Amino acid sequence: MRPYRRSIGVASLLLIVQNVSGLAGPYLISVGIDAGLPPLIDRGDSSVIVTVAAALVVATVVESLSRHVYLRFSARITNGILFDLRRRAFAHLQRLSPAFHERYTSGRVISRLTSDVDSLADMLDGSLDDLVIQSLNVLVIGVVLLVLDWRMGLLALLAFPFLWLIIRWFRKESGPAYRRTREAVASVIVHIVETLGGIRAVQAFRREPRNNVLFGRLAGDLAAADAKVLRLMAVFVPGVFGVSTGATAVILAAGGWLAVHGQLQVGVLAAILLYVRRFFDPMMQLSMFYNSLQSATAALEKISGVLEEEPDVAPPARPVPLPVRAGRGRSIALENVTFGYREGRTILPELDLTIPAGQTVALLGATGAGKTTIARLIGRFYDPLAGHVRLDGVDLTDVDEDALRAAIVTVTQENFLFGGTVAENIVFGRPGASPAQVEAAAVQVGADRMIRELPLGFATPVGQRGSRLSAGQRQLVAFSRAVLADPDVLILDEATSSLDIPSERAVQRALRTLLADRTAVIIAHRLSTVEIADRVLVLDAGRIVEDGPPAELLATGGRYAALRELSGR
Repeated sequence: MRPYRRSIGVASLLLIVQNVSGLAGPYLISVGIDAGLPPLIDRGDSSVIVTVAAALVVATVVESLSRHVYLRFSARITNGILFDLRRRAFAHLQRLSPAFHERYTSGRVISRLTSDVDSLADMLDGSLDDLVIQSLNVLVIGVVLLVLDWRMGLLALLAFPFLWLIIRWFRKESGPAYRRTREAVASVIVHIVETLGGIRAVQAFRREPRNNVLFGRLAGDLAAADAKVLRLMAVFVPGVFGVSTGATAVILAAGGWLAVHGQLQVGVLAAILLYVRRFFDPMMQLSMFYNSLQSATAALEKISGVLEEEPDVAPPARPVPLPVRAGRGRSIALENVTFGYREGRTILPELDLTIPAGQTVALLGATGAGKTTIARLIGRFYDPLAGHVRLDGVDLTDVDEDALRAAIVTVTQENFLFGGTVAENIVFGRPGASPAQVEAAAVQVGADRMIRELPLGFATPVGQRGSRLSAGQRQLVAFSRAVLADPDVLILDEATSSLDIPSERAVQRALRTLLADRTAVIIAHRLSTVEIADRVLVLDAGRIVEDGPPAELLATGGRYAALRELSGR
C-alpha cells in the first residue's frame, strides 16, 4: 500500500467528510425535537423544524456525494494494489529457479495468484473502508455520547470489556482455522491441476474412480475447515449482537427513567438512542471485518512465503559482459565442479571438463550418470555446490542474465509449446523476428515441409502445450525456435528422441551445417546422433571414463565401442 499513501490520504479525508455528515442526523433530530417542537406546538412557528429538515437534506447530500467520490477513488486504489501484487508475484515466480518449481507444485502457485489474492481483494473491496468508517463512528459517537450526557456515555462504554473478551477469544481460535482453510483450498486446486494436466494418463489407466475418492477427501477437508470457521462465527456474531442489544436496553431503561424525572430532555434521549445503535452497529461491522481480515491474513502469509523465496540461481551483483567474438562459439570450462540435487547425494564429484569454442561434444552414459546435470549447469539452471563453470573464461555467476540466455540455448526432449500459432512459437526464440526469418529458421532444420503440410501452415494453432501437433512436430518447432535464437552455445538434451528416423536424419544433416561454427553439447541415447560430434565423453557416476573423437574411441574397443555394439551399429 505504500506507493498509494497519497491517494489513501485523500480517500481518508473523503471518509471523514462522509462520517461527519452521516453522524449529524441524530443530533439534528434532537434539536428538532427539543428546540423545534415547542414553538411549533405553542405558536405554529415551524422555522426551526424547516431549518433542521434543510440541514438534514444537506447532510444527506454531502454524505452521498462524498461516498460516491470515495467509492470511485478507492476502487482505483484497490485495483492498483491488487494489480501490483499479482504482477509482482508473477514476475517473482518467473525469476525463481527450476529447483523451486520442482518442489512447489503448479497448483499451489496458481492458488497463490488466484484464490489467495481474491481473499485480499474481498477485504480491500468491501471491508477495509468499513473498518475506517466504523472505527471513526466508534470514536466520534463515543465522544458525542459523553458530551450529550456523560452518564449515558459511560453506560455505553461499559460494554467494551465484554466485547474485548469475545474478540480476543475469536482472534485466538480463528487464526489457525483460516490458515487451515487456505491450505485446504490450495490442496484442492493442486489436485485439479494435476488431474487435468495428466488427463490422458488418467483416462488411459482408468484413474478416475481413485481420483474421485482423493478429490472427495480433499473437498471434505475443505468443507470441514469452512465448517470450523462458520461455527466460530456462529458464536462470535451473536455474542457481539447480544452485548450491543443488552447495552442498548440498559441505556433505554436508564435514559427513560431520567427523562421521566426531568433529568434528561426527550430529544437528547432520542439522539442518544440513535447514536447508541450506530455505536454498536460498527461493532457488528468490525466483527465481520475481522472475519475477512483473518482470511486475508492467512492468504497474505501464503503469498508472502512465495515472495520471500530467494532464487537458488541468484543474479550477479555486478554483471560482467562476455568477451566480444568475431564469430560464433564460446569455450566452456567446468573446474573442479561438485553438484548434487539433494543434500548428501553427489551427482558430479569434482568434475573437470573443457570444451573449446566451436567444438561439438556428445555426452553418453547410463541413466543417472550426470549427462543432463552437466547440461543444466552449463545453461545455469543450477549453480555448482563447489567449483566454477565458465563461459569464455567468465564465471557464469558473474555473467549478465540476458547475455547468458542469449548465448546459451537448450533444446530438450519435451520442449514446451505455448498457446498460439506455429510461427508465434518459433518467434519466441527471437521476439521481433520477421516472418521471413521465421521461415528461414524452419528451412534450416528441415521443418518447413512439415509446417506447410499443416492446415494453416505457419498460422496453424498448436493447441494447449502443443497438443494439436505430434511429438516429432513439436520437436521440429522447438529446433526452429532454437535456430532463430542464433545462440553461441547450443545444448541438445535428447532433442531428437521424439523424431522418427527420416526426420532425425534430416535434422542431423541440418545440424552438421548449423553446428559447424558453434559450441554444442549433445546428449543422446541414439548413437546415430553422435555421428555429428567432434568429441565423445562417456560418463559413469559423474566421472568421465572415456574422452575422444568417435572413431578413436570405437577403435579402442572401450565403453563407447560396447555401446555401439549393443545398439546394433
